[in-house]
Amino acid sequence: MRLHFKAAIFSAIVVCILSAILLGVRLTQVGTQLTVVVADNSVYWKIGTAALIIFLFNLFRDAIDKAWSNLPKPEHSVNLTNLLAKPRIQTVVWCFFIAAAIVFPFYGSRSQIDLGTLVLIYVMLGLGLNIVVGLAGLLDLGYVGFYAVGAYTYALLAQHFGVGFWTGLAAAGAMAAFFGFILGFPVLRLRGDYLAIVTLGFGEIIRIMLNNLTELTGGPRGIGSIPKPTLFNLEFTRRAPEGVQSFHEYFGIAFNTNHRVMFLYLLALLLVLITLFIINRLIRMPIGRTWEAMREDEIACRSLGLNPTSIKLSAFTIGATFAGFAGSFFAARQGFISPESFTFIESAIILAIVVLGGMGSQIGVILAAVIMTILPELAREFNEYRMLLFGLMMVLMMIWRPQGLLPMKRPHVELRS
Repeated sequence: MRLHFKAAIFSAIVVCILSAILLGVRLTQVGTQLTVVVADNSVYWKIGTAALIIFLFNLFRDAIDKAWSNLPKPEHSVNLTNLLAKPRIQTVVWCFFIAAAIVFPFYGSRSQIDLGTLVLIYVMLGLGLNIVVGLAGLLDLGYVGFYAVGAYTYALLAQHFGVGFWTGLAAAGAMAAFFGFILGFPVLRLRGDYLAIVTLGFGEIIRIMLNNLTELTGGPRGIGSIPKPTLFNLEFTRRAPEGVQSFHEYFGIAFNTNHRVMFLYLLALLLVLITLFIINRLIRMPIGRTWEAMREDEIACRSLGLNPTSIKLSAFTIGATFAGFAGSFFAARQGFISPESFTFIESAIILAIVVLGGMGSQIGVILAAVIMTILPELAREFNEYRMLLFGLMMVLMMIWRPQGLLPMKRPHVELRS
């Protein structure tokens, strides 16, 4: 008990110090000067309550663990993970979710549809990074660089050459794949922390280049008036340009601003479904097996005659391609991009989605993307502490379920003992 008492005191003190610094003190700008503002007493009561809970938890940790292990467990409980591993159940679940996603924009409000589009963008980014981190086991902290390359590729082609969305989408994916291939070479012999540092530097290099190449990218001013996607050359505007017909005129319906939002959502959903189909096929092909083999043991992978160079390059290239697609769609949806849209925090959020959902698990990535995108919108009063809550959630996940919400499961056969 003595050792637990020391640990409880230490953890409570740490909670008080960190919480008081992060929540109790704030810098606000008054005129041209920064002034320190102290939080209300209610904040300090919350900090004290949190410290007390941590103190009691650490003090009686053994008793809590013993009581938790002695709780009665149902003998005939259904294991949800094993149930979802069955192919027929998976097919039914996927069909249900796809049907619900298709029907959603016809019943949701404009803000809800717009939020759903943002969720789908993060789903696409999470699925792309899942190839690099979840399947190949390569820690990439600069994934947002490929996202920026795709966005700026479409924006520059549309601005200078009048390229449409669909052509720009293919060009953005190809350009991002090229950058992923180039990045793969310097990191062929790197692992773990060293690999993470190099990829982090790559993401920052891309952002700084976009900031400094003002003649080409506009620098901090960004690029605006990016063309929106069209449906077979039908514009979603009240009055289409000369020689182009608008969507509502072609179908003889009243003009509605929600039509464009719904179309962008359905387009994002189509891109996500194509991404899922391609990744599912890749996982079942030999290249998907080699990714997982290298993730488990690179030395054993070499001993089997597999080439780690081609495996790493393929993972970086294919993962970057989907980031390029997501970036071009993001640029078309926003109509304006700047380097501030592609900071390191975006890479951290995408990586958190992959880790939270489960390394290698596609349905887990989708679930995590929904959670990480919708929860901040539901709790806007805590927007200032968004990253603090993200960090707390990741710490709790590492303690409670380190394998992720829905970890990846391979079909396997076990012999009875």
